[in-house]
Amino acid sequence: MKIIDKLKETKVSISFEFFPPKTEEAKNQLFNTIKELQPLNPTFVSVTYGAGGSTREKTREIVKKIHEETSLTVMAHLTCIAHTQQEILEILSDYKDIGIQNILALRGDLPLDQKDTILKGCKHADGLVRLIRDSFKDYFCIAVASYPEKHPESPNIERDILNFKRKVEAGADFSITQMFFDNKFFYQFLERCEKAGINIPIIAGIMPITNFNQISKFASMCGATIPEEIVKKFEKFIDSPEDMKKLGIEIATIQCVDLINNDVKGLHFYTLNKSDATLKIYENIKHLIQE
Repeated sequence: MKIIDKLKETKVSISFEFFPPKTEEAKNQLFNTIKELQPLNPTFVSVTYGAGGSTREKTREIVKKIHEETSLTVMAHLTCIAHTQQEILEILSDYKDIGIQNILALRGDLPLDQKDTILKGCKHADGLVRLIRDSFKDYFCIAVASYPEKHPESPNIERDILNFKRKVEAGADFSITQMFFDNKFFYQFLERCEKAGINIPIIAGIMPITNFNQISKFASMCGATIPEEIVKKFEKFIDSPEDMKKLGIEIATIQCVDLINNDVKGLHFYTLNKSDATLKIYENIKHLIQE
């Protein structure tokens, strides 16, 4: 089923992101996580795609397994920067053959050893969206990324909004934001989108801070601001992983409650292939979702 159709019927969408595991042990861990999260009845789950297509086969394997062995609606991430258009069309045709209808269209990053690669395919995500639409019409539901604090490579927020609008005009159905930790950036972003005439559903990307050093590194790479007052709270528990996790769940719960109370269309949890934090946050907010 197409995710956009499910979003039309859902007050607050809940969804989860996974990444392809590298070992058999990690694969078993992932599917234990999926088994634990499936009873939450998420609107969809998604599977990431490594830089330069480095997890191409692993992504396909996990997407196919979720599609065939669970009742979950699954979306495959697809990056275009290191693929020719022919390679992209082959990947999409294969997904169509196995019954996948949902794609997250991304530009992606080149691996470090391919920085000088000549780009022969789509250079930006809007080109990938357009290629999918031109080649497969309305078969795929297409999601794209958006950035409440702008993409790290954008010179300013205005340019970033224009880039986002190009993806929407190319045929994107909905968007998932990069992680953010201060809701004011998300609300300001929604206001800018409305003024720019962008009216597709925008789902908030949520990253619970269960390991401060790890998540702050992620945040730095994608240009997401962790407010100083939150940083100070985590500094108290730098040597206490369990207390740190409890604090991260508490802060993410407060963030999600505020978003739901302000009519967010959906919450997309970056799970890091673990279930415990997401399960606890869901337990804290489910009364708001189920109203």
